[in-house]
Amino acid sequence: MKFSYFHIIIVLCLLHCEFLCAQKEEYSKYYYIRRNYEVFSENDVRALPFIRQYIAEAKKDKDYDKLYQGYADGVEFSADRNVKLKYADSTIIAAKFSRKEALVSSAFLEKGVVYYFHFKKYQLALDEFLLAVKYAKNGTDPYYQNRLNYLIGVVKSYMGYYDEALPLFIKTRNHFGAEISRNQHPTILFDARRGYFNGLHQMAICYRNMGQFNLADSIVNVGLSEIGASREHRQEAGYFLKEKGISEFRKKEFSTAIASLIASSVALSKINDFSWLAVNYSYLGKSYLKLGDEPHALKNFEKVDSIFQKQAFIVPEVRDTYELLIDHYKSNSDVEKQLYYTNQLLKVDSVLFRDFNYLSRKISKEYDTRILKEDKKRLENRSVRDKVAQWGLGTVAVTFAATMLFYKRREKRLRSKYDNLEQKIKARDNANMAIKIEEKHDENKLEIDPKVVEEILHKLKDFEEKGGFRESGLTQHRLADKFDTNHFYLSQIVNEYKGMNFTKYLIDLRISYITDKLYNDSEYRKYKIETLAEECGMASRNHFSKLFKEINGIGPSEFIKRRKYDLDLDQNLAIEAVSQ
Repeated sequence: MKFSYFHIIIVLCLLHCEFLCAQKEEYSKYYYIRRNYEVFSENDVRALPFIRQYIAEAKKDKDYDKLYQGYADGVEFSADRNVKLKYADSTIIAAKFSRKEALVSSAFLEKGVVYYFHFKKYQLALDEFLLAVKYAKNGTDPYYQNRLNYLIGVVKSYMGYYDEALPLFIKTRNHFGAEISRNQHPTILFDARRGYFNGLHQMAICYRNMGQFNLADSIVNVGLSEIGASREHRQEAGYFLKEKGISEFRKKEFSTAIASLIASSVALSKINDFSWLAVNYSYLGKSYLKLGDEPHALKNFEKVDSIFQKQAFIVPEVRDTYELLIDHYKSNSDVEKQLYYTNQLLKVDSVLFRDFNYLSRKISKEYDTRILKEDKKRLENRSVRDKVAQWGLGTVAVTFAATMLFYKRREKRLRSKYDNLEQKIKARDNANMAIKIEEKHDENKLEIDPKVVEEILHKLKDFEEKGGFRESGLTQHRLADKFDTNHFYLSQIVNEYKGMNFTKYLIDLRISYITDKLYNDSEYRKYKIETLAEECGMASRNHFSKLFKEINGIGPSEFIKRRKYDLDLDQNLAIEAVSQ
């Protein structure tokens, strides 16, 4: 039989239709299974039977892209964090079988999110994020890239590198803010709004910790205003209420702070974000304490410790909770509770020291170095078309002038603070650091044997002169044991002769010691901030920097930079004078 062109065209059309039907049937299978559960909320376990069906079909078809999607859905809809982790491991296996590096990168990212959000294991989370960075290619989807930047920013913020984390959060906020204004699918819009609010929240944290309180408060107000009464963003509202409560505490508005922090805790309890809940409980306790309500204060402080016991995780911001508990039970002569919370504080410092050392080393070596290399390559390969056009020079000039004005004013403020501190160092009389026993004998109001007082005072003098305060993990109890005395006597004598409690006394000695070293000893100016903290007996880089700035009015890095500048200037002037 002879076929005409018409017959041939008919046969080809039929074959094409059969191919399209087969494709549609294959597409429909996964589409219809997923349609059963994609409308559920996160952690809704009703989705799991359908997800297992989806995974079984993908395995049968050896479709690794679909298999990855099924496991990723398992991570999203499982309620148990250990189950989430198992599904996350499976996404990595499926992604590697797909031989698509974008999927592999995404799989590592999702596993990192499980560690970060559900376990608060920052070390393990950072390892996964760095693997995600390794497999991420240039031209990666902007949503994914901004999400990855956000998570790296969170790690930097946790370590106290707020100035480095802030630009990452600003980029995140700007990207998702632009996405919100576009006409997109409701699910994509929801994710964009969530990314936008999370970026804003982290910006507020950075500004608060950098001392830029007005900016932090402004961002919190914007976040709460834009969320309004929206029920779908109650979680994000909880974060902003937390920051609002902390701000109110700082302003001594303790009653309103309590209301904001309680409202935040209700929202964050629903998602079991225990790290921020611990922060809420800490500030709630401190607010109640300021209002004279010790029972409620202790109840909230104990919740902080309960979270630490259960999760073995803590943020530096709540460390002072344990100091307040120790002080409370010391004043009530409850030795057992005082000893318990002293031991807990030592554990807290151990965890912080471990996390900070690991994270700092990893973020510096494997992330920051990689970014610098990528920036260098991008600059080297920049083509002529990327150069700034002539018409843009005016804008650049204006921006440059504004930037110079900002830095000039900032420089003036910092210079004033540095000069004041320098005068303080020069005027410091080392003899005054020791306790003048003879001047106090006649004024002794303590109900302690004068011989005991004199003995302890001599030991304190020796303790100061020999740098005993530099011992890591030193507590009032431990020092009392070294002095072969009662910790209560030691507390009273320090309060009477130093005019401050033991914690403040120890901090002042440590910060004064390291400040003098930085001013006078060039070797110390070569040390990293972590090393300086260790040198004066502090375990936490962030805690050390905060106290240094609080006492001296200027951060350690800025102090070192200015001291080096002054010394170089003096040296150049001396050389110039000799040459003349």
